[in-house]
Amino acid sequence: MGNLDIISEQPCFNGTQGFYAHQSDACGGTMRLAVFQPPQIAHGPVPVVTYLAGLTCTQETFVIKAGAQRMAAELGLMLVAPDTSPRGAGIDGEEANWDLGTSAGFYLDATQSPWSRHYNMYSYVIQDLQQVMAEHFPANMDRQGIFGHSMGGHGALTIHLKNPQLYKSVSAFAPIAAPMDCPWGQNAFSHYLGPDQETWKPYDARHLVLSQPLEAVLFIDQGLDDRFLAEQLHPHMLESACNMSGQKIKLRRQPGYDHSYYFIQSFVEDHLRHHHAILGAG
Repeated sequence: MGNLDIISEQPCFNGTQGFYAHQSDACGGTMRLAVFQPPQIAHGPVPVVTYLAGLTCTQETFVIKAGAQRMAAELGLMLVAPDTSPRGAGIDGEEANWDLGTSAGFYLDATQSPWSRHYNMYSYVIQDLQQVMAEHFPANMDRQGIFGHSMGGHGALTIHLKNPQLYKSVSAFAPIAAPMDCPWGQNAFSHYLGPDQETWKPYDARHLVLSQPLEAVLFIDQGLDDRFLAEQLHPHMLESACNMSGQKIKLRRQPGYDHSYYFIQSFVEDHLRHHHAILGAG
């Protein structure tokens, strides 16, 4: 992937929190990411857990708001947080709406013009980001997990289900669990993928578990006071599909919690321990 530019690096829980930039072939431009390296890298490569953020977010959101570094340092996990979309691609209207274009890449590979040249976040995560981590960080690439929030929860579930050889563990906070049946997903998929809904199915976790259930547990937390729950998220649809296919799922419904990072802060330790139990320590 070539050079990795260091934007900043700071000590954090005896590890290092850094922000970086690099050129991406998949997205046709510069991409940014955040990486937390735990203190255990002094003894060799450590497991990697990639976090995918949601709509309107950047590579900084999880790092600043989730409070995950303390537990990652204790467990010996490297945390990777890429940006949510390309930036400044020059596409007309890419910043006109908060749920399409900038900050709304939906972790898919667009097939429709004008999005298809740059909006290829699926390939970015499974190819470009993989190369960056392997070349520039003490990452154990054989022990990787993935998780995310909302749009990023959708991304984590679908990317894991299609790439179990890369990501051995998966979890999600309030994921868009059935994007083909909600306004956010329908809007994004119709623009990025076109009108043929058969092309949408590879990016809907519910359809993926029906076609090929996997051994790993889908670990999901959902706040019951989430204002997006009824219209946009539909975890019950994914749960039903898992029950039909035999896919293992652990869906925890959390009373009183909403869609915010206060919700994520409250349960991020559980998610990191879930990944650690599968991936092992650094």
